[in-house]
Amino acid sequence: MPNLSSDLKSIINTNLSNLSASKIRAFDQKVSGIPGIIKLTIGEPDLATPDHIKKAAIRDINDDDSHYAPQAGKPQLLKAISCYLDRSIGVHYDPKDEICVTVGATGALNDVFMTLLNPGDKIIVPTPVWALYFQLIKMTGATPIQLDTKKDDFILTPEHLRHVLNGRGKGAKAIILTDPSNPTGRVYAKETLQQLAEVIKEYKIYSITDEIYAELVYGNAEHHSLSEYIPDRNILISGLSKAYAMTGWRLGYIAAPKQIMQSIQKVNAFLVTSVTDNVQMAAVEALNNGQSDPAEARAIYEKRLQFMQIGLEKLGFEMATPQGAFYIFAKIPEKYGIDDEQFAFELAQKAKVGVTPGRYFGKGGEGYVRLSYASSTEQLYESLKRITDFVNDL
Repeated sequence: MPNLSSDLKSIINTNLSNLSASKIRAFDQKVSGIPGIIKLTIGEPDLATPDHIKKAAIRDINDDDSHYAPQAGKPQLLKAISCYLDRSIGVHYDPKDEICVTVGATGALNDVFMTLLNPGDKIIVPTPVWALYFQLIKMTGATPIQLDTKKDDFILTPEHLRHVLNGRGKGAKAIILTDPSNPTGRVYAKETLQQLAEVIKEYKIYSITDEIYAELVYGNAEHHSLSEYIPDRNILISGLSKAYAMTGWRLGYIAAPKQIMQSIQKVNAFLVTSVTDNVQMAAVEALNNGQSDPAEARAIYEKRLQFMQIGLEKLGFEMATPQGAFYIFAKIPEKYGIDDEQFAFELAQKAKVGVTPGRYFGKGGEGYVRLSYASSTEQLYESLKRITDFVNDL
């Protein structure tokens, strides 16, 4: 096995030296070795990709569709995405030059950050949030300005945004907003988005919206997009991973005005050339003929949410009401103060239930843990029983 020459060890992209590996994944790996553990750590649906979507991919393979696809995406998929966004948010994106197909929503985020950000730039990141944002931003040499939303039940208010843009976020180039939220499950009301849009226009910045959980909203909550109010400023990111149980297929997309999309498509082409043919055709099937699939998944997740939320609240866990995605962000028992990492580790060791420490999601996450209810119903029942026994023994 070769070892890197000692005189090469310091020759590396300097931006990488300031980045750590994913703490979420590291903690998940750490507890995965515990015999009999039930993991509520990762946002991985237990549901299978619907059969009609799988069959579409198989048909495409059997049709020998095995060549380079157009770099921005197959025309059939670009049209399907355009029609989907027309239906879901009422905004028309031209499939020819306002949409780009990417390798998952993570690939979309990377494309957008590399397109917009230069070393020294600032970007506003409301927290708690999926921590990969920080690393992708830092890889460009830019600085994420964390904005703790805990005091407002994990919702960014227009007043808070204005305050930051006048202070430590002055001169920021963009803001990124996750809606519905990972890790909190919170959903932005239409009125709040309209008010945020006014602030974004006033300060002449880009908005980036990560809407990967848009189909997974519950109760009276409704999903709206900033693209409905500032389509000339917003860059919309989404994909099929969560609503269609297609995490391993790696299919995402970006929708944005033509003038910025030209640069985004260029970056995407440099990085990946194109997305796999049969994956794109599976996505065409999902968007054109799978409109009931997210509704079926939503019904399953909503029942699981209700069960877990009621059970945890009976045990004294506090939380801002989850309205979307498939996460609960719960405040830990007082005995642990704000040491969510220690609580999560002891819960894994003693109760054999894996949850994710809230501090891994940035400012405002200390003292909380994230639980994913994308696991099977049977596992959720057993995990709640184990958590109950653990808390009662404190």
